[in-house]
Amino acid sequence: MNSSMSALERRAVAALACLYVFRMLGLFMLLPVLPLYAADYAFSTPVLVGLALGIYGLGQAVLQIPLGMLSDRIGRKPVIVAGLLLFAAGGVLAASAESIFTVIFGRLMQGAGAIASTLTATVADLTREQHRSKAMAAIGVSIGVSFAVAMVVGPGVAASFGVPALFLLTSALAMLGVVVAVFVVPSSRIQSRDPSARPLASLLLRCIRSPSLMRLNVGVFVLHMAMMALFLVLPARLTELGLAPAEHWMVYLPVMAAAFVLMVPALIVAEKKSWQALILRLAIALLAGVLLLASVLPFSLVSVLAVLLLFFTAFNYLEASLPALLSRSVYAGGKGTAMGVFASFQFMGAFCGGALGGWVLGHWGEAAVFLAAGLAGLLWLACTVGMVLPVQNISVTLSWPQGGWGYERLRNEVLCLPGTLDVTVFEDERQAYLRVSKGFDLAQLPAELYRRD
Repeated sequence: MNSSMSALERRAVAALACLYVFRMLGLFMLLPVLPLYAADYAFSTPVLVGLALGIYGLGQAVLQIPLGMLSDRIGRKPVIVAGLLLFAAGGVLAASAESIFTVIFGRLMQGAGAIASTLTATVADLTREQHRSKAMAAIGVSIGVSFAVAMVVGPGVAASFGVPALFLLTSALAMLGVVVAVFVVPSSRIQSRDPSARPLASLLLRCIRSPSLMRLNVGVFVLHMAMMALFLVLPARLTELGLAPAEHWMVYLPVMAAAFVLMVPALIVAEKKSWQALILRLAIALLAGVLLLASVLPFSLVSVLAVLLLFFTAFNYLEASLPALLSRSVYAGGKGTAMGVFASFQFMGAFCGGALGGWVLGHWGEAAVFLAAGLAGLLWLACTVGMVLPVQNISVTLSWPQGGWGYERLRNEVLCLPGTLDVTVFEDERQAYLRVSKGFDLAQLPAELYRRD
């Protein structure tokens, strides 16, 4: 079996990684900046600053599910493009703000461009299951790279041109993302054996009732809550150590690079040894432990560096592995819906980390923020008790010469075969990914369809 991605998969992953980068830059660039420059806005308070950071996550959380479900019905690309346009409009509004309330509303509009679930479902659509973990890991790496870039660009742009310039930059990146979505992301048509005639409410209820999916949803909630809470405290600590905001990248960049180096072996070992459950729990324990440790460590540059390195080693591993596990757990025909629930929990975590973290910070101080996030990590670890990883299915690549086959014929003659789950068809490339259960008899397939892994 060929262990490498196809040219179509590589193109899809590269294009979607760019979309993730463009969007996540808009989130990450403001993390180390907004708490430092918030006093420039009228009516600014610690609670409202935390709300401005977290409100983006609220908008995302509320709309991920309906937009993910919509993408299961009308297709991924229309939802992606509409979300990017709304994100760009919110950035323009926030750039014009004179009060913290306008910033909050602009960030809410940006969050309403809730396409994370649709992007993740698209990754699952356009890659075969046996290459899904690699694709999700590549996306996770791109998000990490965007974080590192944001830590350099955000403080530098804010120091030179002001926070409004940052918002305008996020809007420009979103418009570039529209171009990539329309012209670079491969177009596909998807059909599951269990067709989309199932009512939307039934699809959503099935996601919420699934223990395996809900464990992953709770996990991503805690993960992003912890990250947002961390950045309510961290920029001020670095400033107290004598680093100007424009110099914070000197800390973030090397730490992020080192965290990636430490994270990659864990991904490789987990995949090769099938130790995903064990290493997942170890990463959660590391995340919770370092946050609890941060609540009692003496304040110094060494302690800040240690906390960052350990936190992002765990964070990067979990950020890459959780969506890969979700794509394996979800039922045929419901990827967009399941990813919508997952992304809603993710961004609700970001909202709670900002809003509640700001409230905790204002009442009890920095140590209480770390303590609360660490305790949440321990609760997540407890939720993994009894977790069983899903059985991995396989995907078969089908191709055919000009004419003779297409979406309708594949749906009618191939998808009905015993053991088939769903088919993703790329009519322009005359290819399809047929996802099947293990033990599927390839001899059932029509002889004129060329088959490979």
